[in-house]
This record gives sequence, structure tokens and C-alpha cells, in this order.
Amino acid sequence: MIKLENVSFSYLNENKSNLKDFNLNIEDGELILLTGESGSGKTTITRLINGLIPHYFNGTIKGEIYFNEKSISDMKLYEISEKMGSVFQNPRSQFFNVDTTGELAFECENLGMPVDEIHQRIEQTINDFHIEKLMNKSLFDLSGGEKQKIACASVTTPNPDVYVLDEPSSNLDFIAINSLRNIIKFWKEKGKTIIIAEHRIYYLKDLIDKMIYLNKGVVEAEFNKDEINRLSSDDIYKMGIRPIDLNQIRYQTPEITLKNHEFIKIEDLLFGFKSNNPVLSIKEITLPSNNITAIIGLNGAGKTTFAHCFCGLHKKMKGRIKINGKMTKNKERLKRCYMVMQDVNHQLFTESVLSELFLSMGEDDEERAEKILESLNLLEFKDAHPMSLSGGQKQRVAIACAIASESDIIFYDEPTSGLDLKHMHHVGENILKLQKMGKTQFIITHDLEFILNCCTNVIHLDDGNITDYYPIKGNEDKLFEFFMKYQN
Repeated sequence: MIKLENVSFSYLNENKSNLKDFNLNIEDGELILLTGESGSGKTTITRLINGLIPHYFNGTIKGEIYFNEKSISDMKLYEISEKMGSVFQNPRSQFFNVDTTGELAFECENLGMPVDEIHQRIEQTINDFHIEKLMNKSLFDLSGGEKQKIACASVTTPNPDVYVLDEPSSNLDFIAINSLRNIIKFWKEKGKTIIIAEHRIYYLKDLIDKMIYLNKGVVEAEFNKDEINRLSSDDIYKMGIRPIDLNQIRYQTPEITLKNHEFIKIEDLLFGFKSNNPVLSIKEITLPSNNITAIIGLNGAGKTTFAHCFCGLHKKMKGRIKINGKMTKNKERLKRCYMVMQDVNHQLFTESVLSELFLSMGEDDEERAEKILESLNLLEFKDAHPMSLSGGQKQRVAIACAIASESDIIFYDEPTSGLDLKHMHHVGENILKLQKMGKTQFIITHDLEFILNCCTNVIHLDDGNITDYYPIKGNEDKLFEFFMKYQN
């Protein structure tokens, strides 16, 4: 059905090739997994298949891409969209409406389908996806997992033959990942062809027909279903990709000797976006400074709200936050805290990566900035525009800015979304270095592997309440149990 023959591609104004002599045959009904380091060419392949290259992203193409024996470059984008549905890493970037039902109808309307048929298809999709409770809701009120469900449902309504997904699980919790897996399984059972670019691959293990491992735009290995099942944890680790099974996770919980006995104390913290409807309620907790604390829980548990309250971003927060016995006000915490947002596009402002780091520094220090960039494999991009980078690269730029800042308390909201194994370890190494410098760090994450490699403590949040708090060392089994209970 889909064939790529000797395809090479480089984006406009880039001197290097993003894809080199790539060949791939995709049969009807196959699920193809594209994996490899950030910047290896995975997203570029998805854009070549769904027509975003050359119809949206400009560059130099060599070779041919065929869909049903017709060259994709000769097809109009609307012709391709009739047969292919795309789900992006950030589902918000593909919404055109403000309500869920309108979003399901949009693509069918765009294709000029009769009204009765559109209603019929919407009802069918709602039944297939069991999303009755999500209908007629504002898209702005949905959790990350719910947004991803609507994105998948909206591309299903026109009933395309092919689905193309780019890092679909990157910001999802464990339940939402299971839901995504069930959607992909549903498509596969319907005989649909599915192409997925992913770092987090364990949830796809039993569904993959072919895995393509890419490195710097070149195919280094290709595995069929049987070969995938035979891959050991050593094989996976050598390739630098995430585990195919959570039981393959390699970790060494860091041994950290605290430099001091300073504490952060939170008392009677209460916050709600609407009156009489608190989304965060913490009676009392004492946290040691100079730790790396993971904040875990399902989407909607209040993790990001907790971070925003602590950093002084919510003025209507009630309660007390004491640092080393001293009561702190919102303005003081705003100065002392730095936050790496879940959607880093909201905090990249300048024309170059180097300038982003200067923005976080008290004074421009190019030598120090370059050392930070080198530690995160970003030095070659120092003059690049941040918005021209891949999702994983932008994530690392935001983390580099946090490292460059003088803040003594740093929050990270899903810092490993879109990161491969190697760069996950680089981020972890930098977080451990900051801990040695006396920084106190909080990490909101669904990434078990990352927690086990660089965190010291865990906070469990559920429905706005802290339900558990413990050191990871000696409690690894407890943490595994929390994650594993959500797996199929």
C-alpha cells in the first residue's frame, strides 16, 4: 500500500540530511513502529507519508513515496487526508473547534459528506470509543488523555485506511496509555494500516508487525514480530531505545547524601479554580530540601496545580509554604523557583538556543551556556531557532534554561516527554549535578524508568490530596507495583 524508495530529505535552510536513502514497504493492515534517538528522522518519515512534506514543510526531496501506486507528491493534501488520519504529539495542535462533538464532525464536514452520514459516523465512533461522557464538552476542560482520545476519535470518524501517529503517548498517564493501546488495537482489528513514531514502546509490544530502528536518518536495523519478541534487555539497551517490557528497565536508584537538614513545610494548602470546588487540598507535609522528588499520579490528580501553587503562580492559593522555617509569599517563591512547563513551546521566546540560555542567566556567560548545551547534546544547535527543533530537542533546551538559571528550587513538568533513552539519561545526569549544587528539584512524571534513575523520593497525588510519600531507596518494589497495576 505504501512504499518509500531511496528517499532522502533535508529541511529548508538545514545543511544536513534528515533522512538518507530510506526504503520501506508497508502492507495493508500492518503496524509499523519507527523508533530511534530524537532527531533520527522518525517524524520526518511520518510527514512524508501523510503529505505534510512537501505540502506544508519545505525542503529537498529525493526518491519516491507511493500510496496505492500513486506518487504522494502528485496528490493534493485533501486527497491524502481522505485516506489517512494523523494524530500528533500534542493533540491540541490539531483541534479546529472548541467543543468535542464539533471536533468529531470537522473532518467529515471538510470532506463534504452529507449531514445524515456525518451524524451516523459520529454516533458509530462514539460507540466504538465509549466516549459518550466526553461529548458536548469544551476541549479546554479535558485532561491530556481525554484530548488524545478525542484526537484519535476525530481522525477515525472519516474512516481512513491509514493512521499516522507521532509520539502519541508522550504526555499520557498509565490509564490513558492503556486507553490509547486499546484504540490502536481496535484500528488494527479493523484491518487498518498504522505507522507510529515512538520512544515509549512497551504498550505496543504485542501489536507491532515491524520495527524500524533509525539513527541519524539511516535505517540501522529492522525487526519482524518474532525478532522483536526475542530481543533481550541487553539488545534493547545497546540500541539506546526504551524497554519493550517494563520488566526490562535497568536502574540504579541514586545514593545521595544530603548536605543539610533544611526543610520545606506545607500547611493547609487549598486551591480551586472555582469557589467551593478545591482541586488541591494538602493538610500538612514536610519535605527535605536538596532532594529530587518525583510527583506521580493520574492525569487530573493535581500535580501541575501543585507545582503552580508552590511556584507562586496562583495568587488565590490559601495556606502556608515555609522554606527553612521562614514563611514565604508568592512573590518570593516566584523569584526562587523555575519551572519547565509540560508544553515548552510556551517558554521559548528568542531567536536562538544560546539566547534562550542567556535569558535565564543573570549575566550572559557564553562559556557556561555552551557547557550546559554540550552536556545535553545541544551545542550544535546553539545558533538554531528553538522552534525549528524537534519536540525532544525543545524539551532539552527548556531544561538547559532551568540549569542556567540561578533558581534554587526547580520544577519539571513531564521533562522526558519525547526523549529517547540516551537523552533521558543526559537529563537525569544534569538533575543529579544540580542536586550536588544544593538545588531542590521536583519532577512531575509518568516515566518509571526516569524516576528510578535520578529521583530520591516520591509523592503520590490523588484527587488533589497527597496519599503517600516515601524515599525510593528500599521502596522500589512499591513504586513498581503502583505503575504495574495500570498495565494490561
